[in-house]
Amino acid sequence: MTGKSKRGFASMDRAKQREIASKGGKAAHQKGTAHEFTPEEAREAGRKGGEAVSKNREHMAEIGRKGGEAVSENRQHMAEIGKKGGKQSHKNS
Repeated sequence: MTGKSKRGFASMDRAKQREIASKGGKAAHQKGTAHEFTPEEAREAGRKGGEAVSKNREHMAEIGRKGGEAVSENRQHMAEIGKKGGKQSHKNS
C-alpha cells in the first residue's frame, strides 16, 4: 500500500467537506469565537499567499495560458474591444 486509506472527513467528497466546514465557521461566528483579521493580519496573509503562488512559475504559466486561451476563443469580441480602445485613445489627442 502506498499510503494511508482515507477515513472520516478525508474520505468525504469535496462538497460534503465544504458543507461541514461552512457550518463550523457559521457556528463560530454566531458564538463570537471566530477569528477576525485585523487589516495588518489580512495584508500579511495576502503577501504570504502571493509569495507562495509566485514561487511556482510553472503554475503561474499555466494560469496565464488558460487566461489567454479563454480570451482568444472569442476573436470577434476581442476585435470590438480593440476598436473601442483605439477610438478612445484618439479622442484625447
